[in-house]
Amino acid sequence: MKKSTIWLLAIIMALTFSSLLYIQIKYIENMVKMRNEQFSEAVKRSLYAVSSQLEQDETKRYLAEDIEENQKRLLSIEVGNVSASKQWSGTSLDATISFNTQAGSFNAQDHILPFSKKSTASNANRGSSITSTYRDMQEILKNQYLYQKGLLENVILNILSTARNRPILERIDTGTLTNYLKAEFKNNGLTIPFQFAIYDPKNKIVYATSEYNPKERGTKYSINLFPNDPMKRQNQLMVYFPTKKDYIYSSVQFGFPSFSFTLILLITFIFTIFKLFRQKKLTEMKNDFINNMTHEFKTPISTISLAAQMLKDSSVEKSPEMFRHISTVINDETKRLRFQVEKVLQMSMFEHQKTMMKLTVLDVNTLITEVLSTFKLKVERFGGTIEADLTPDDACVEVDKMHFTNVIFNLLDNAIKYAREDVPLQLHVRTRVDGNKVVVAIQDNGIGIKKEYLKKIFERFYRVSTGNVHNVKGFGLGLAYVHKIVTDLKGTIRAESELNIGTTFIITLPLKNDYGRKIENFTVRR
Repeated sequence: MKKSTIWLLAIIMALTFSSLLYIQIKYIENMVKMRNEQFSEAVKRSLYAVSSQLEQDETKRYLAEDIEENQKRLLSIEVGNVSASKQWSGTSLDATISFNTQAGSFNAQDHILPFSKKSTASNANRGSSITSTYRDMQEILKNQYLYQKGLLENVILNILSTARNRPILERIDTGTLTNYLKAEFKNNGLTIPFQFAIYDPKNKIVYATSEYNPKERGTKYSINLFPNDPMKRQNQLMVYFPTKKDYIYSSVQFGFPSFSFTLILLITFIFTIFKLFRQKKLTEMKNDFINNMTHEFKTPISTISLAAQMLKDSSVEKSPEMFRHISTVINDETKRLRFQVEKVLQMSMFEHQKTMMKLTVLDVNTLITEVLSTFKLKVERFGGTIEADLTPDDACVEVDKMHFTNVIFNLLDNAIKYAREDVPLQLHVRTRVDGNKVVVAIQDNGIGIKKEYLKKIFERFYRVSTGNVHNVKGFGLGLAYVHKIVTDLKGTIRAESELNIGTTFIITLPLKNDYGRKIENFTVRR
């Protein structure tokens, strides 16, 4: 698949997932906003109903008090009328109806005459009595209306003149208020816990529930208690819901799994694209590796083949010097071919998580000395020098001798490959004991590595480019092999480099002595 095709698919899928996530986020936001508005509307309705109930309760209370006072006053007046009628000896009074109001008084007396006289009068006045009774009833209803009107006016006057001047806690009962709030919130579908407080006109709390927090940052809802009071005397009821946020989001919680799954799909897609590009890069590197390997194998094979043909020439047999030269060429090219085969075998190691090693405890100084004695001739052939500054202390490490020898050899070989043409090669190998660790530093004065490449040089097939072509032939496996071996030995390796100055590779391995010594840190010479 072409790289441009992968990028096109990646962009389309990224836009699709991003749009889907955006739609889901906006949907959840709108749902939360709508639920907040519904919640606020339900709370406002409940608080308005509670405020109205408190006003009605106060009106009923004053009305009951006023009726009780009027009943007492009427009772005293009726008692006085009865006493006065008893003192009236010239008339026989069977019943007295007395009705008093604040607007006036109504008295209807029906004097019952002796039986014989009443019988005669009733027959004569039956027609006029019906009309009189109807008028009397109208008059009674009128006086009742005036009474009720006067009673209500008196209650209103008491509320306006008396109630508003009383402390708020004398006008309402907090227990009743709590019950009203619970009932109204339940009627509006709000069954979550709430806290409330009553504030006086100076914005001071006069009553609050036990868990009310005035510093709560959540949304608080307020309403004026007895809103008909003057502005300077109005008290406020403040309510807030500690679990409101959970209540709101619980109603839209079904949207969160969908959002989470979409986000997981987006992350998986990004990871897949990343792996796809990485795999494509590895494929390209492997193709380069195969091309390089073919070239590297072709050269020694051609040389060996040519030398073998020359050995068949009879003139070669007659010249011992030519025979030795051809034998040397065949031997060198065979070693070169074997080295390339080892590189291919090294690559196969990376397919396994753990390298099979035969660990033994060795003195790192002894091992490095052996490598340097073999490598010294190769360095001198390039006109370079190699110096060793090894710690005098015992520096035993547990390593696989063959693999660790290859590690040192690869680092030294890299220094030769990337030496500067105009500067004689200088190699410095140092060891030191630092606490319970052994530190090995290999320093060169080669072309160096840019800082942005230092983190990548230990990756498989990675080679620092010097333009469109690589000046040094190779597979990009040497440093990856070094890193893997050191890591499997429970050590660390890092590189320090400056362009056109040189590079230093620092290896740290666990010390296997019975004790660890702390010596001063050495300074890498430039």
